[in-house]
Amino acid sequence: MMFAVAMTFIDQTIVSIAAPDIVRELGLSASGMQWVVNAYLLSLAAFFALGGRLADLYGPRRVVVIGTLVFVISSVLCGCVPEGDAAQGWLIAFRATQGFGAALLFPAALAVVVAVFPRERRGRALALFFGLSGALTALGPLLGGWLTAWTWRAVFWVNVPVAVVALALTAWARIADRRRAGTLDVPGAVLIAVGMGSCVLGLQQAWAWGWDSAATWGCIAGGLVVLYAFVRYERGVRDPLIDLRVFRDKAFTVDVVVLFFSMLAFVPLFFFASVYAQVSLSASPNQAALFLLYFFAGFAIASQWGGRILDKQGARPALKMGTVVGAVGFALWAGKLTDLSMHDQWPYAALAGAGIGFILAPASTDAVNRAIGPSYGEVTGVTQTVRNFAASVGLAVFGTILTHVTNTNVVKTLESRGLPSNVADNVAHNITESITGNGDSNTPTGTGPAATATRNAMDAIRMDFAEANQWVFYGMAIALGIGFLCALRHPGGRAVTPKEAQETGTYAGRS
Repeated sequence: MMFAVAMTFIDQTIVSIAAPDIVRELGLSASGMQWVVNAYLLSLAAFFALGGRLADLYGPRRVVVIGTLVFVISSVLCGCVPEGDAAQGWLIAFRATQGFGAALLFPAALAVVVAVFPRERRGRALALFFGLSGALTALGPLLGGWLTAWTWRAVFWVNVPVAVVALALTAWARIADRRRAGTLDVPGAVLIAVGMGSCVLGLQQAWAWGWDSAATWGCIAGGLVVLYAFVRYERGVRDPLIDLRVFRDKAFTVDVVVLFFSMLAFVPLFFFASVYAQVSLSASPNQAALFLLYFFAGFAIASQWGGRILDKQGARPALKMGTVVGAVGFALWAGKLTDLSMHDQWPYAALAGAGIGFILAPASTDAVNRAIGPSYGEVTGVTQTVRNFAASVGLAVFGTILTHVTNTNVVKTLESRGLPSNVADNVAHNITESITGNGDSNTPTGTGPAATATRNAMDAIRMDFAEANQWVFYGMAIALGIGFLCALRHPGGRAVTPKEAQETGTYAGRS
């Protein structure tokens, strides 16, 4: 199962590294390339809940195989994109089907692991599952840089050998397919796909459309209205896509909320730390990927520790420890960003990673343990939908903060170098758009006064960007601080087993 999900984690970050080469060879527009990246994440957000429900109804092993095949075939087709006018539409379409395959694959794979391991060993098993698969996300940029040196198409084709190994191991393991009685709630699946897709689309496009755009708020508000309609509809369905009774369990609700606030920091960190390293530290893409390994060193160690805490003491101690350690780590890391030294930052990056490591597996596992009946896939679909939505919110909100503060800082720097206010505004806008869009901090060319002043100010501008990133990292610390306040509400105790829940006619809760 770890081989299977490895593809989905790597693909969240690997394509961004190849973006400049893809744009150059295929002649894509900047907005078109952004859609190539976003189509995958948008499809993930829209179909995670459906993937979890299908795993319950038709068996997780079967859905893992189907999801893997959809994902790898889409990957091959992405790598075979023809040149010409059809290239952009081709890539966007098959990136979306990649996301659909991942949305089928991940909840089913997690449901397999949950079903195979007994409750007393489940925390450590899922800690290894999340620790290794999460670390693979950091390898995406490193692997992408290496493969792109050969051909950018290889960032898609690399999934083929991984998928072959995953399918072979799945067949060899002889995994039992436990099915759950019921029917597929098609209207519910459509409602949540439209609602989540619309919300995530509005958040993704907020940078391009602007927060004052009617389209941005139309997508977000429209999506929230559809999600409200989904909740109302699910309450009256005999076989709902998501059994909302699970939210009666206070521990489950706290697990999901803590996951939301921690994922505001976790997934967006890949983008912000990578761009910071390339712009402010003048690192190469591969060096930026290695920079993220400091974070994952702490993450991997704490994941295993957190899993053991869950098995012995329940989720509450791990969640409290993780949110505190993470908040402190991100806050201290923010304070060191302006030192412009990669080496000096590693203890704080590792501490921030440890905080997330303590949270991710225990919160996810405790939530799944509280599933009603054998609905592991369904509950996994819920937790992964929340994670993906939080990532979109974090990227949108922190991205807006980064853009605004960077632009303000650069304007002040250029004005201090003698540029008129209107010229400084225009130059700062172009610089901000370039470095926050793709990490391009190349020295501007030209012979005019504005170009000359900008070239002379590049060191100061790199510091301006570092200071702007401080706001983002402090924001991540605040998100984890809010997560700590939520973790205090966790009732503790172990989850009632699904069998016990069925026998007593109750939802999973404290014992």
